[in-house]
Amino acid sequence: MGALAVEVRGVVNRFGAQVVHDGLDMQVRPGEIFGIVGGSGSGKSVLLRTILGLHTPRAGEVLIDGESITGLDSAALLRIKRRYGVTFQHGALFSSLTVLENIELPMLEALKLPESVVRGLSVQKLRLVGLPDDAGMKFPAQLSGGMVKRAALARALALDPSLLFLDEPTAGLDPISAGHLDELLVYLQRMLGLTVVMVTHDLDTIYRTCDRVGVIIDGRMISDTLDGIVQHPHPWIREYFHGARSRNARRT
Repeated sequence: MGALAVEVRGVVNRFGAQVVHDGLDMQVRPGEIFGIVGGSGSGKSVLLRTILGLHTPRAGEVLIDGESITGLDSAALLRIKRRYGVTFQHGALFSSLTVLENIELPMLEALKLPESVVRGLSVQKLRLVGLPDDAGMKFPAQLSGGMVKRAALARALALDPSLLFLDEPTAGLDPISAGHLDELLVYLQRMLGLTVVMVTHDLDTIYRTCDRVGVIIDGRMISDTLDGIVQHPHPWIREYFHGARSRNARRT
C-alpha cells in the first residue's frame, strides 16, 4: 500500500488554556475527496492551517505523501507546498492583478518558462474551470462570486498539483452557483486524479462531493465513509446530519 496523501498524527493545538486539538489523527487516501466538518470553534481552520504548514502544533506531526512537514525549514517546506494547491474562503486573489495575472503568478515564481508560454498555460487553466477567455482580462472585483471561486481554483491548479485544499469552497454562493461549483470539483477530481481535502459546513456539498468525512469533536476526529458517518451514533453527528437544519429534514 502506498503512502497516504495526507496524514495527521496525534496533533495537539492549544491557545492559552483552550485545547483545540487533543491528539487528533486524520488519514486521507490518494484520489478521494475528504470533507472536514465540525461545530463553531472546533478548530477546522486551525487544522487546515496546521496541515498547510502555516501553524506549528504543540505536539504531533503532519505528513504529505508520506513526508513529515513538521519542523521543516522554509526552503524544504516550499518544495512540498508546490505539490498542492489551496483556495481560501474569500478567494484570496490579488485585487490589483487581472485574473490571468493571478493565475500566472505561481508559474512565474516556480517555473523557468517564457512569459508567452506561461500566458498560454494560464488561459488553459481558465478554460479548465469553465471561465471564458475574456474573464482573464478582468479584475477580481469585476467578477461574480461564482466566477471568483472558479478563478481561485484555476490559480490553485496552476502548478498541476496532485493535492488540493479547499476552505469553505461554496461559502457566499447561492444554491445554484454552489451546485455548479460542486459539479466542477467532482469533474476536476476525476479528470485530473486529484486528492481533495475540504473544510465545509455545506451539507449539500458534503453529499454531492465527499467520499469520506472527518468530524472534529472534543479535539479529536471521527472519520468514515459518507454513508458511515451519516449513520454514526454520536449525538452531535446525528444532530448535524439529521437535525432540523439537515438535508434529510429539508426533504420532509
